[in-house]
Amino acid sequence: MNIEKDFVMKKKNIIYFDNAATTFKPIKVINKELEYLTEYTANSHRGDYNISFKVDDEIDNTRDLVAKFINAAHKDEIIFTSNTTESLNMIINGFFGYYLNEGDEVIITKSEHASNIMPWLMLKFQKGIVIKYASLNENNELTLESIKKEITKKTKVISIAEITNVIGDKRPIKEITSLAHKYGIYVVVDGAQSVPHKKVDVKDTDIDFLAFSAHKMCGPTGVGILYGKKELLVKMVPIKFGGGMNETYNDESIELLPLPYRLEAGTPNISGIIAFSESIKYLDELGMDNIERTESYLRRYLIRELKKIPYIKIYNENSTSSTVLINIEGLTSGDLGLYLNTQNICVRSGRHCVKMLSEESSFTDTVRISLYFYNTYEEIDVLIQALSKLEEIEKFAKN
Repeated sequence: MNIEKDFVMKKKNIIYFDNAATTFKPIKVINKELEYLTEYTANSHRGDYNISFKVDDEIDNTRDLVAKFINAAHKDEIIFTSNTTESLNMIINGFFGYYLNEGDEVIITKSEHASNIMPWLMLKFQKGIVIKYASLNENNELTLESIKKEITKKTKVISIAEITNVIGDKRPIKEITSLAHKYGIYVVVDGAQSVPHKKVDVKDTDIDFLAFSAHKMCGPTGVGILYGKKELLVKMVPIKFGGGMNETYNDESIELLPLPYRLEAGTPNISGIIAFSESIKYLDELGMDNIERTESYLRRYLIRELKKIPYIKIYNENSTSSTVLINIEGLTSGDLGLYLNTQNICVRSGRHCVKMLSEESSFTDTVRISLYFYNTYEEIDVLIQALSKLEEIEKFAKN
């Protein structure tokens, strides 16, 4: 395995530090998608001919690999969606939209991604559920104690990211789930920023639902995963109805197929799902513990070098994830981000889909540097060199 050669995008004249948004794809993933497009293009669960059978086998293979990757009990607990956002909407609307009643309480935080806040807000507007926001500590982290303070007899759900996309705090999911289940509370986990970066074991944590995306873990865009315990998924009402998910229907009734197909209406992103198999194999070969360790070393080095620049403000120095938030006083994050672009350095600036976080912290306008295992110390050095040119940065911002 040669990481530099595995990723075509690494050969471009750019330094990419926006991995929390999406990641590069290894050549094996690209070739697998091309294989489907050139060798056995057909729809899934539709044709009685060999290339259609091949498609079905490849999709089933990916489902198996995903189940093993997160240690799900059954492959039928893996539902293919279009992204994390759709997965969360299916969980919130298709299950909790029918389970929750007026006055029932849901615990989230203001540091959640929009995809894990807005659907709950819609249920609040439509059904009168109560949303409670667990507070963050002085380091803007969520603790078990903060969750405990919000639990009442009306609490029905805790819905949080395992690792947030801005602050990057790693939540104690296993401990939170253990506490929640003592009170009969369900736990929904947004795994968009955790599954790509650390080993996730749904049996060990005992979470009820998990959502994540292929494209943030070296896979294709347009492929998401919804994991749920089988006994919960069978109670979920599809939010899409159509081909591929029904046994029969007439004026009197609709009979759905068994899991997982009942929740996968219509033609999916076939080439993406099939290519996702190679992403999982690639990450498995690298080893998730090794990936987490590599990112930890890179982050420590980045923080150390940033602290040598006196005018750089670091917002989440004590976080242990792969994201680092910075800015320069007197500059907008957009100006700094655009300047770095002139140096062929890719970062993200703004509020990062966490618009409520400013109500609780100073994270209102930041540049996000998000690392992945294929980043290098040399790339960090180039970033530090660019950030060290204050006069040049300020001149750029004024123009």
